[in-house]
Amino acid sequence: MISRRDFLTAASKIGLMAGCPAVCSEAIRSAFALSAADSEQNALKESWIRTAPKARYWTSTSVAEVDCSHCHMGETGLQEDWHKGKPAIVKCLLCAQRCTIESGQRGKCRARINIEGELRSLVYGRPVSINIDPIEKKPFYHFLPGSAVFSMATSGCPLSCKFCQNWEISQSSPEDFDTPFIAPERIVQSAATRKSPVIAFTYNEPTVFMEYLADIASLAGKQKLRSVLVSCGFMNSEPLKEMCGLLDAIKIDLKGYSQDFYRDVCGAELQPVLNSIRQVARSGVHLEIVNLVVPTLNDSEIMLKGLVDWISGEIGPDVPVHFTRFHPDYRLLNLPPTPAGTLERFRDYAMSKGLHYVYIGNIPGHEGNNTYCPQCDKTIIQRSSFFLEKMHIAEGCCEFCGNKIAGVWS
Repeated sequence: MISRRDFLTAASKIGLMAGCPAVCSEAIRSAFALSAADSEQNALKESWIRTAPKARYWTSTSVAEVDCSHCHMGETGLQEDWHKGKPAIVKCLLCAQRCTIESGQRGKCRARINIEGELRSLVYGRPVSINIDPIEKKPFYHFLPGSAVFSMATSGCPLSCKFCQNWEISQSSPEDFDTPFIAPERIVQSAATRKSPVIAFTYNEPTVFMEYLADIASLAGKQKLRSVLVSCGFMNSEPLKEMCGLLDAIKIDLKGYSQDFYRDVCGAELQPVLNSIRQVARSGVHLEIVNLVVPTLNDSEIMLKGLVDWISGEIGPDVPVHFTRFHPDYRLLNLPPTPAGTLERFRDYAMSKGLHYVYIGNIPGHEGNNTYCPQCDKTIIQRSSFFLEKMHIAEGCCEFCGNKIAGVWS
């Protein structure tokens, strides 16, 4: 496997071939600390910034009547002219990191930058990965089974999960890739041309390209295409509300039922993810939950019971839950793959607590990949890896007993 250093070096060399002009404003120039030795590479960065559109969901000390509580929660005695004469600071309100970003700097996702008190999106129109996938790969097991999905991603992520399997793009910066601008209309047209009824925002954390996502999903809806999100769930409630109004299905990774696990392994917090899952469930958008089970880190009985009991009590029995197998990757090459027995134990416990649709992922051929009717216990969807072999659901009901099966089937 290519190392991250080699990967980014190769990507930056490709970027140099673009030969972008070197003219930029002093604000952009200071943001990237230009020097003669790296002027060509910096010219690419400058061009990128110059054309970056304004982001959404932020505030700034340069905004009239700014609400200081966004940055100074609970503080008293704040002076109205505290920031007068100083470079404007931006507070990003998109994800739960709630980054405070100084002039010329970026948030933790690396995809949003403060230029003269204005937050810009560096990833709008800049996809770095586009593929056609089976929808089961996302995984969505109860949303249009067997569909071909037009999958896309940009770079960047607000999390830093040590087990990330897409770290080459999620932990990179936009300028690490030589990517042309692709308008939302072209994405939708491309999906329609490839006869993909679903567009999936996936691979990295799509929240970082919220503006691009929203424009694509809006256009896709007009073309009768569905849009789905594969997310870590680490966003704030207002952006998520907007996404729920545009998307047809959302899969959220509940990475472990532990605050310490989220902080130490993912660089994040647990509570915002729980809030997002609860919000999506209440919105009526189709929801599925995935828990990647990592040996020694989130596979304890305490985490298992906490996670399952929370889902059972807060979300209900009909949300599909996937316990998936970890494979050594990124910064956790020292750990072994998850034993099948561990996943089977998780599945058995979840079903014993009344969850109806519980799956074992990343173990091809395992019976835990199939869907069973909660009433008659017969196999109603049989899968081989990410593909359907048999399906016994008609008009949303089990063909054997007529029981209604939760999901979106047409």
